[in-house]
Amino acid sequence: MQIYWSNYSVPLWFGFIQAWIYAFLFWKRAYQNNRLSDYLFGLVLIGMAFNIWEYMLGFSGIEILWQELNFLPRNFGLAFPPLCYFYFKSQIDKDFRFSLKDIFNFLPFLIDTFYRIVIFSMGKDFVQYFEKNYHNAWGIGHLELLTSIVLTAYYVYRAFKLYNQYRLWTKTQFSDIESVSFKWFRNLLIVLLLDWAVSLIKLVIISNFKLDFYQDWWDNLIGVILIYYISITGYAQAQPTKDLVFKETEDSVLENPPKEKFEEEELSKWKTKILQLMHEEQLYLQPELTLSDISSRLKTNVSVLSGVVNNAFGKNFNDFVNEYRVKEFQKRAILPENKNITLLGIAFDCGFNSKATFNRSFKKFTGKSPKEFLT
Repeated sequence: MQIYWSNYSVPLWFGFIQAWIYAFLFWKRAYQNNRLSDYLFGLVLIGMAFNIWEYMLGFSGIEILWQELNFLPRNFGLAFPPLCYFYFKSQIDKDFRFSLKDIFNFLPFLIDTFYRIVIFSMGKDFVQYFEKNYHNAWGIGHLELLTSIVLTAYYVYRAFKLYNQYRLWTKTQFSDIESVSFKWFRNLLIVLLLDWAVSLIKLVIISNFKLDFYQDWWDNLIGVILIYYISITGYAQAQPTKDLVFKETEDSVLENPPKEKFEEEELSKWKTKILQLMHEEQLYLQPELTLSDISSRLKTNVSVLSGVVNNAFGKNFNDFVNEYRVKEFQKRAILPENKNITLLGIAFDCGFNSKATFNRSFKKFTGKSPKEFLT
């Protein structure tokens, strides 16, 4: 069997191989760290690899998919959107495991796979007859593409909603949210939206014009670019040092948490304990301080402590701690012995873990930039 190398086939081969290499790297890391999210991300990459392999083999002169395996399921396009969603869900909740109801998210993929396997099992002659007189004549192929587009829109929406909920939740649990922000996943969703727009344009075009093999190639090239982006960026993404256990809830609950019912005396007691702990031990100087750390010190649970912070101080945990850090910075920045230390260096000594967080918090609590404060 001779393989034809060309400007059309080579980029697709590079993308296909890239996806498999990084899938194995993710699976290896998943095995080492017992991390479900890495297993799922490996599957996401394999799904993307099989989304381009038809054109990769076609431009390479390999005709087995059309000669011997025609109509057999060839890609995982209908499984790709829910896989991305569940990947992120497993990233932000270490306790997440698939349940029976979660499998229903893959029902369109399972139905389509079953449909194709049944037709394929009837033999080559029946496949040709069925494809010409029913599958193509009834526009089932276009329906599959449309279903993929609808599913992508639906799961990107769900993933954005989950991401926004998670972002709000981190502010109630962590003093440093940059390390658990998963901003790259937000960028991935934006890229998927762009790819969704391309697929939608493609559906409109093929519904009105017949594209040849070469004109349809560009969609696959975009797939290769996506493979490189999400494989490299996803693998380089720093994993949180603390286990995340975020449960999906309503946005309104996170934006406006319900006021816990505390007796005035009880609330005052907890407030005194928290203030005493923060002043005496200066826990805010710890860059990775979490609400869980403080609840352990005070021998209470996270939900109680979160309610106390919200009710007693009128702010979320992130703002509560970072305000301490800003005040500490204001004290240290004017000391003569710190005049040779950079502002960022002083900020890091005060518990901040990134320049962006420091500047944003300082502006929020003082109304000025650090440089304006010192002039």
